[in-house]
Amino acid sequence: MMAIRRFVPRSVMALAIAAAFPSVWAQAVTEAQPAEAVAEKAGAGQLETVIVTAQRRAENIKDVPMSIATVRGEKLDVLTSGGQDIRFLSGRTPSVSIESDYGRTFPRFYIRGLGNTDFDLNASQPVGLVMDDIVQENPMLKGFPVFDVDQMEVLRGPQGTLFGRNSPAGVIKFDSAKPVFKQEGYLAAGFGKDRVRNVDGAYNIPVSDTVAIRFSGSSQHRGDRVHNERATGTRDFEGYKDNAARLQVLVKPSADFSALFNVHGRDMDGTATLFRANILKTGTNDLVDGFDYDSYPTDGVNEQHLKNKGGNMRLRWDLPGITLHSITGYEKLDFYSRADVDGGYGAVYAPPYGPGFIPFTVETADLIPNHKQFSQELRAESNTKDRLQWIAGLFYFKEDITIDSIAFNSLAPGNPQSPNYATQTQNSKSWAAFGSVNYAVSDQLKLRAGLRYTNDKKDFAAQRIETTGRTYLPLHDESNNVSWDVSGTYVVDKDTNVFARVATGYRAPSMQGRLNDLTSLPSMAGAEKVLSGEIGVKQDLFDRRARLSATVFHYRVKDKQLTAGSGTINMNQLLNADKATGQGVELDVQANLSQNWSATFGSSYNDTEIKDASLYVLPCGGGCTVTNPISFVGGTRVALIDGNPLPRAPKWQHNFTLKYSTPVANGEFYAFTDWSYRSSYNFFLYEAKEYKAKDLLEGGLRAGYKWGDGKYDLALYGRNITDEVQSVGAIDFNNMTGILNEPRTYGVQFRMNF
Repeated sequence: MMAIRRFVPRSVMALAIAAAFPSVWAQAVTEAQPAEAVAEKAGAGQLETVIVTAQRRAENIKDVPMSIATVRGEKLDVLTSGGQDIRFLSGRTPSVSIESDYGRTFPRFYIRGLGNTDFDLNASQPVGLVMDDIVQENPMLKGFPVFDVDQMEVLRGPQGTLFGRNSPAGVIKFDSAKPVFKQEGYLAAGFGKDRVRNVDGAYNIPVSDTVAIRFSGSSQHRGDRVHNERATGTRDFEGYKDNAARLQVLVKPSADFSALFNVHGRDMDGTATLFRANILKTGTNDLVDGFDYDSYPTDGVNEQHLKNKGGNMRLRWDLPGITLHSITGYEKLDFYSRADVDGGYGAVYAPPYGPGFIPFTVETADLIPNHKQFSQELRAESNTKDRLQWIAGLFYFKEDITIDSIAFNSLAPGNPQSPNYATQTQNSKSWAAFGSVNYAVSDQLKLRAGLRYTNDKKDFAAQRIETTGRTYLPLHDESNNVSWDVSGTYVVDKDTNVFARVATGYRAPSMQGRLNDLTSLPSMAGAEKVLSGEIGVKQDLFDRRARLSATVFHYRVKDKQLTAGSGTINMNQLLNADKATGQGVELDVQANLSQNWSATFGSSYNDTEIKDASLYVLPCGGGCTVTNPISFVGGTRVALIDGNPLPRAPKWQHNFTLKYSTPVANGEFYAFTDWSYRSSYNFFLYEAKEYKAKDLLEGGLRAGYKWGDGKYDLALYGRNITDEVQSVGAIDFNNMTGILNEPRTYGVQFRMNF
């Protein structure tokens, strides 16, 4: 594989951002206090106060000087009605996109256009995912099913102080419903198109005055809906069974100490993403005429299995003037995914072949036979009502992972495994010290600032084992970083806060060694660092019957980590661009329009750009129509990508929900519709007509009846109700291979609360 090089020596460029922002902090309360301690009671027709823990304390969302979105309650139930995986969140809040080349596993997150298209199983991402206070580092951990969740929060912009490494774009934070000292629970069951069967529920019981237990689980099933009419390879696809469970035990022997124990696990069996050969018309991003979603002719085997389990322990001591936390987490996973990457059958040298031109066969599997993650956080924070508040802590992280990449002979009977394979091992260690201070200058002006020092070490080795020999190629890197943020809020009046924030973030160096042969070399991308500034307003309107949040932001990423394809073989290569920039606007609005109608609206504009005049990549090997400038280096055709937007980064995203409800008999009839729109984006670093996603508008609908004071709920639902089907991703080294979005689905769901 040809290495990616630069035409000229790299230029040293600097961007100075100078701003005088009004800075703020609103009086905080600790997580130990109930939400009522910071929430005003909502009157008739008024919106409830939203409480978030974005700054590791429970606060009114209006008082936090950062762009935040939340999803909870009914909206969360609607979006997951059909058993959707975590990609349901894509486009449902401003500036957030989620996609996957692995189906229900390995979701890739993007905030404000910053993400990572790398498909290697140890790929790092600039969006952190935190579940129940534990960072989920490996991509396979990030797809854990969403059930019995109290609230999810999207923290936009760098989170380098309180959440740390690998979060320069932001953090998505999930908080499970915790045990409480009363008996309660729910059970939900749904049935739908393609033999969908979904069940989830929770049961909470107080064992004694000091111990409470909450068990929750989810079981999602779908039948195969795509068929291979040929007699070779896997015959049916896109079915799955995905089971997950969580057990939590809360021990609270006294008012000043609590211990929360959490064990959880997931067992998923299904099929990998279908790579569909030659479904894109040359010179356009249209699907070919006569395309049939239900048909997939192949000679390869397709299967996917994921098991992960973990546990965490959260201890808390509430002492006079100070609260202490100890958060310990452990995660382990086992993964196997096999697919026919060429997306068809046969080859030009082994007829018959199709659909369309198949230059060569590619059937591969990636697996993680060994993975362990351990993390430990110790944190202390003030719990007084003084003007000065503070947080200080230490964090330790360790991950060990082994990745194998193997190939199969699709043309031989039984698709035997090739004796040649590649393996990678990576051992990562990181520790950090962090702190933040908040100071109320006055009742109107509040300030906060944070600082974090991080040390990262990685030992990596890539091996290629073949019948003719083997290679062993080690890499080692150690990096240090200091992240900081300064922010604040100015209270204009009781309904209006304005805020400003300047923050930095950091992504640790990344390594990759998916070696294709004995001459291949591993690649490494150095640490990337982001500087971001934003200003905004948060306002309650019409006597708290409506709420608005608007933010304007700009960021610059130095040494942006990017992933480039090989052009002709199934490999990626890591590289650093001099920098990337982004700027935009985010808007969140929610309103109770009347006694019967309520609505939400979100919108974002993200303008991103790669800035590196000397950077080039290898374009597609399958005859696509490249629109970037083309040059030749050593006789090899390359595409210059300076000025391109970041991949998978739509400029525009909008989301809208509308609910109608009215009393009927002794219950309530309701109808809830949700819509999301995103503009087009590039699949890869270079631009090509075929590899540019179309604009996409998707809608959902749920209509139902509640009775028994909300205890029972029977509803019909539909997702992607207009049945929009288009290519949302691609494989570019072989032929016009596309990856499709989920088609329309519908069904019925019943829920009972007790």
